[in-house]
Amino acid sequence: MRIFTRYILREVIGYALLGGVLFTFILFMRYLLPIMELLVRGAATPTDILRLIGYLLPNFLTLTIPMAVLIGILLGLSRLAADSEVTAMRASGMGVLSFVGIVSIFAALSWAICLGNTLYVAPKAAASLLRYQDEVASGGAAAIQVQPRVFYEDFKNYVLYVQDATPGANGASVWRNVFLADLTQPATPHIITAQEAIALNGGPQTLRIQMFDGTRHDIAANAPDQYNIATFNATELPMQVGQQEDSHLSRKDTPMEALSLSDVWRCSYGHAAPGDATKDPQAYRIELQRRLSWPAACFVLMLVGVPLGLSSKRGGKGTGFVVTLCLVFLYYILSYVGVALARDGKLSAFSGVWGANLLFTAAGLLLIQQLSRGGIALNLVASAGTALGNLATRLRPSSRTTIEGSGAAMRRLRRALRIRFPLILDEYVMGSTLRNFILVLVSLSMLFLVFTFFELIGDIIKYRTPLVTVWEYLVNLIPFILYSITPLCALVAVLITFGALSRTSELTAMKATGTSLYRIVAPVLLIAAILSVALFAFDEDILPAANRRQAALRAVIKGKPAQTFLRPDRQWMSGQNMTPVGGEPQPTRIFYYQAFDPSQDVFANLTVFEFKPGTFTLTRRIFATSAHWDSTVNGWIFENGWQRTFNGEVTATYQPFTVSTFPAIHEQPSYFKKDNRQSQEMSYSELTGYIGDLKQSGFDTTRLRVQLNHKLAYPLMSFVMAILAIPFALSAGKRGNLAGMGAGIAIAITYWVVALFFENLGDVNSLPAILAAWSPDILFAMVGSYLLLRVPT
Repeated sequence: MRIFTRYILREVIGYALLGGVLFTFILFMRYLLPIMELLVRGAATPTDILRLIGYLLPNFLTLTIPMAVLIGILLGLSRLAADSEVTAMRASGMGVLSFVGIVSIFAALSWAICLGNTLYVAPKAAASLLRYQDEVASGGAAAIQVQPRVFYEDFKNYVLYVQDATPGANGASVWRNVFLADLTQPATPHIITAQEAIALNGGPQTLRIQMFDGTRHDIAANAPDQYNIATFNATELPMQVGQQEDSHLSRKDTPMEALSLSDVWRCSYGHAAPGDATKDPQAYRIELQRRLSWPAACFVLMLVGVPLGLSSKRGGKGTGFVVTLCLVFLYYILSYVGVALARDGKLSAFSGVWGANLLFTAAGLLLIQQLSRGGIALNLVASAGTALGNLATRLRPSSRTTIEGSGAAMRRLRRALRIRFPLILDEYVMGSTLRNFILVLVSLSMLFLVFTFFELIGDIIKYRTPLVTVWEYLVNLIPFILYSITPLCALVAVLITFGALSRTSELTAMKATGTSLYRIVAPVLLIAAILSVALFAFDEDILPAANRRQAALRAVIKGKPAQTFLRPDRQWMSGQNMTPVGGEPQPTRIFYYQAFDPSQDVFANLTVFEFKPGTFTLTRRIFATSAHWDSTVNGWIFENGWQRTFNGEVTATYQPFTVSTFPAIHEQPSYFKKDNRQSQEMSYSELTGYIGDLKQSGFDTTRLRVQLNHKLAYPLMSFVMAILAIPFALSAGKRGNLAGMGAGIAIAITYWVVALFFENLGDVNSLPAILAAWSPDILFAMVGSYLLLRVPT
């Protein structure tokens, strides 16, 4: 019995660890980008990054530990049942309860870990995360990466525009030709220009701007004829970064997840937490029951998983994975619905939170009883597993049938095209790879859809979103999921395929015929190359429209206003750069407006600043309460405003007007209609034109240029992953698919971390955009090629 115990536990724990890492990584993925951004921008040290990861993981583990228990039991026992090892064990005298007892050891250990996490570690981690955020908000050094010819509105009441920016000593930045608008009074902004400025850290969330050789222009709000110009040789101006809202979290703002068990216990009996007299005790009772019910799910899901795993004779691990997704989906749906009913007062806290556990416990005990004596419920489950197994068998015919049936077709095709590829052996390898690729692609897509639904279930219940809307959102999300996970699926498919060929000695037999390893892997690399091309075409034709649609539907589910991609309220734009006429350089122009109606081509409160080329000295300022485009004169009609020209530090002319035109202002209405779409919502060609348009208007295109190159680099990652997977698969040897899946997940995690790190380096302009996007491909291709060349052929 001890041998059986160790053998079963080793099988179950292996799959549970793999599933736990996969589930946790999927939940953690959306935090990787902001964490890497903190590291690259210098807002957090590597130690801080490790702290943040440590603060976030306990909350994920609360959900993923019970899920890992279920998938470990289902996949482990399904594998034993598919290989008839369960039949042999039961023939030796092991009963159903013996399996339950053995697996209960693992469930009890998982329950203890999960209970300690939910009662102590997770609340401590949540409280530490809040304290860290508080420290950053109150004591962190201000940091901003200023790019030339870009408007920055990240300062409180200021807008900054510089024509040139270079790094200085000791973290300082040197700016040249500086334009600074003080928007304390948005209708009449005070303007400061300077030939040079140095930005220094001025303390928490503050920059000290030392400006040299500049001018300040002030105007009275209700008296435009009163205008003051002051020059300076040097001045210093403190500027606060961000909107400076109070981000300090008091005990009143502290989420219940960050409260200790004793605090939640006291509050659940009506004793309010310090500084909090607003929360209903029912909310604390629900939180208390949740902290106890999540760990208990380890036992509950174990009771359901054991009979289902033992009865899964034909479906094997594939059936186990599908059943895991269905059970996890059902369990968490019931849990969230019960909690929602408890919050509405329709159920008690205990009934609402524990309802899913009680139902699954009853179902598990029924299935265990019927596994021993037989019954309708278990027969239905077994029939479903058999049906899935038969389906898999039909989709994957025997090797002999495949070779014989396809060999004749391939011979006719090769004779017709007069080529020697693909041979029968090539087709066999390609067929195995494609089947594994489709299986992994479908499985991971289902997994992502389930986790996305879990993420949104709270908003769906809160805003009573129709299920039709949720279904439409998930359908439109599928293209994004397929695009995102295809390189990972290619990696895992190659790992499984060549791992199986190596484990069954088929690879040895192929090499014994004199076929080189490089010739054997050639069809797989061809498939990977085709996938890369298909992925780029998919991103060009299908993905942008689907992403736009799913973004709009997600806003509906989240209870937000429908997203509009046109931004008529953009207030600052630089003028259009025109080719000099007659050799005379055109003035630099900046537009500031408080409203713009793109349908009528009408501005409200428009100000135009014109600067002397090269020196960035303000030479003319035009203001109009309204301006509209007149196609008959092919120009803008300014109404109810004034014009000032400047000669150094004095006003040369001042001309009020009721209606006026300025032919020098040649920007067309289309120039001000900027389509504010995300990079994933545009094709490569659309994004190229969009970047050129925004760059000319003075907007920051650094991130977009990185994403533009990423649209070329990411599809190629399928080919790179295939190269990298082959030597790892061959090194796994006889260790089986579990080792291949583990290696695939480890490589995927490494790739995502490296890719996000380089992407953030490109976003802050520390690397050229092309290098930031292509560096992961180059690095992984070099490693894969080196390892592949070292494999004996």
